Amino acid sequence: MYLLLVHGRIEEFNRRKQEGEACDLRGVDLRGANLRNLEAEGLDMRDSYLRHADLRGVDFSATRLEGASIYGARISGTYFPVELSAEEINLSLVHGTRMRYRG
Repeated sequence: MYLLLVHGRIEEFNRRKQEGEACDLRGVDLRGANLRNLEAEGLDMRDSYLRHADLRGVDFSATRLEGASIYGARISGTYFPVELSAEEINLSLVHGTRMRYRG
């Protein structure tokens, strides 16, 4: 499933996810990937590298993103989990820090 995302095959990824195929995206390297139209609900993307990825319009509100890095990513219209403060998102976007959930 990870390779589908790396190669931009988002529709196939979404279909296979909907069909119940297992998907573990913890700690994956998706630097520069185009993830637009990704159905991210329920995904575990903790500790992932999303640097310079195109995340525009993706709804991550029900996705686990703790420890992920989004340095330089395109995030216009992206929804993030409420556990991530705007400051955490900005620090990761600008400086590459790993995002930490409010606790």
